Amino acid sequence: MNVHDSVALVTGGNRGLGDRFVRALLENGARKVYAAARDPRRVTAEGAVPIALDVTDPDSVRAAARQAQDVTVLINNAGSNTGASVMEGDFADFRREYETHVLGTLGVTREFAPVLARNGGGQVLNVLSVLSWHTFPGAAAYSAAKSAAWSVTNALRLALRPQGTTVSALHVGYMDTDMTRMLDVPKTDPADIARIALKALEEGREEIIADEVSRQIKTGLSGDLELLYPQLASR
Repeated sequence: MNVHDSVALVTGGNRGLGDRFVRALLENGARKVYAAARDPRRVTAEGAVPIALDVTDPDSVRAAARQAQDVTVLINNAGSNTGASVMEGDFADFRREYETHVLGTLGVTREFAPVLARNGGGQVLNVLSVLSWHTFPGAAAYSAAKSAAWSVTNALRLALRPQGTTVSALHVGYMDTDMTRMLDVPKTDPADIARIALKALEEGREEIIADEVSRQIKTGLSGDLELLYPQLASR
């Protein structure tokens, strides 16, 4: 995939990593970048094409796909983080996370898959997380949704390959965005992550591990459970 002369659509393109994706695409020569947001008036990237899109609303998704018939690159970035915990979290928050990260990602990809096919196949990038592979009680809803989104991403890879569409996944830890503003942890610059991800797409990589914490956690998946969750070793 070449960013130069591509036509991209970025969900959640009005802030955080989504905004950085929009700007990085434009800086690297994309012919057109749709910055999708529930309120397109919040899109600030100069040169972007604001478009209304709520990934949890099927009618909104269909309308966006009808409008953006020239898309060759789809970046499923829109997300939410309710902070719902495993024992006390409201089930409504769990549903919101699932509807956004899993059904939202799936619904947008389904609607745009025929568009991508007509335009030569194209590329889908799903923004996941290191929490696709790891969890803790206070982030149970978000982690569960991201884990399910990873599974859906793998299924989409297989389903869309015959039409020439490549599906990639981005795994990254904490970034310096509004979502992590209250967390006192090391954070990466989302602009750096956007550049890393786009370079990986141009290289044809289907699994993009953007930072050291994600690399460490993925390595730990092949070991004993106690390597990822040391507290279990003290039983």
